[in-house]
Amino acid sequence: MRVLYFAWLRQKVGTAEEEVSPPAEVRDVAGLIAWLAVRSPSHAAAFADPRQVRAAVNQDFATPDHPVAANDEIAFFPPVTGG
Repeated sequence: MRVLYFAWLRQKVGTAEEEVSPPAEVRDVAGLIAWLAVRSPSHAAAFADPRQVRAAVNQDFATPDHPVAANDEIAFFPPVTGG
């Protein structure tokens, strides 16, 4: 699974992307966030408030209950505001 980080998430995690192999019980975006948050202190800081994180699965916006699979690309980014 390829995970991409954008904006302040990238700064907190310390990388723009990484390949991960979450356990089988990680089945959706929320589960992936929870699993990533315990990987390291930097991941914990990035996902400290999951309500401030948006996701896309295979370049389509995704809700926390959206399924994820081993060959997916998941991007995490902050909420986008316009002006």
